[in-house]
Amino acid sequence: MTEDVRLRRGRGSLGFSFFVQGVTFALLVTRIPAIQDRYGISDGLLPAFLAAVPILAGVSSVATEHLVKRVGPATVLRWAQPLVLLALLGVGAGTQMWHAAVALGAFGLSVGALDASMNMLGVSLQRAYGRSIMLGFHAAYSLGGILGASAAWAGAHWHLSLFTSYLPAVVVLLPLAFHGSRFYVDGKDEGAEVPDKGLGAGGFRLLLPLCLVMACAYIGDSTVSNWSAKYLQDVLGSSEQLATVPYNVYMVTTLIGRAVGDLGVRRFGAVAVVRIGTVVAAGGFAVVAAAPGAWTGMLGFTLLGIGLCVIVPQTFAAAGRLFPGASDTAIARLNIFNYVGFLIGSPLVGGIGDAWSYRGAMLVPMALVLVTLFHARSFGAEGARYGVGHERRAGDRAVDVGRGGNGV
Repeated sequence: MTEDVRLRRGRGSLGFSFFVQGVTFALLVTRIPAIQDRYGISDGLLPAFLAAVPILAGVSSVATEHLVKRVGPATVLRWAQPLVLLALLGVGAGTQMWHAAVALGAFGLSVGALDASMNMLGVSLQRAYGRSIMLGFHAAYSLGGILGASAAWAGAHWHLSLFTSYLPAVVVLLPLAFHGSRFYVDGKDEGAEVPDKGLGAGGFRLLLPLCLVMACAYIGDSTVSNWSAKYLQDVLGSSEQLATVPYNVYMVTTLIGRAVGDLGVRRFGAVAVVRIGTVVAAGGFAVVAAAPGAWTGMLGFTLLGIGLCVIVPQTFAAAGRLFPGASDTAIARLNIFNYVGFLIGSPLVGGIGDAWSYRGAMLVPMALVLVTLFHARSFGAEGARYGVGHERRAGDRAVDVGRGGNGV
């Protein structure tokens, strides 16, 4: 097998892993009301159950930082993904509250290892390719999220039990994901960098701006996922049916933006793409806050999808460029702030909305997203992009192994 074929297979198998995770996560979060009803979880206790998942995922991400030094991220991902799928099935199979607690705990621990190892492999494979491909992986996640949410809608529409809704996805995706894991490629195996030796003295201080960007991006994302329907219906006076549309529109525009985003990074560089995305996302929040009616609000959520979609993948990629000899450690620590933003976002907007107004609450994630502009230089020099010179000379005909590891 030639080296470029091996890398293409590795890219395809990792993209499928992102897709599977998108399906799995959507199946869980879109059926939270059904989970609450099945196990008799009270409204007061539900936030504790939901908060436990990202907290345990953050703990697992820290543990993964050390585990990959012994067995490598490909091995971690190979076993973490089946565990996530089985934990999802466990959520649907239980009958008592402690069953839900155990299943959700297992989901949180395994998903933290999965998220960290997936992005470690993505960054190292991007380095081996010598050009931007991270947004494509996250586009696969968005596609999976759309399909998973659609499957969840079908399950709810046909009044299927959680187990019956989850079983087909697990039966189909688990063996395919496990088979695909045979082709994972860690770009570090190609000699593109030295073994991960940690961030070194002052390393976390250099990583901190990216951690802040990650948290703010996920605060914005969780605002859309948790509050878009309520905002459209209660504030902008839409129908119940129309209120379900903004999140779907957001996911579709996220998919489209990520599908073409790598081309933008290759052409204009990561800094320019992140700055444009930040401005568009902030404009989306402003439109939502000022919207006179439901359709204008829909426009705002559409802009949010276009803007926010580029920030998270490029933040992971920037961490890999910033610490070429410690990318796994940097990504594991950066991944924690994914969960920090998820934990903060929903209660922050809800608390401000209840105490003041939901229009005013939308200005808070807008301001936080704009923080990215102040840290845009952390994504690289003005012209930073993977493999531009190589692509101008050779196009996409060849894979330039090892180029772009420090392309900032």
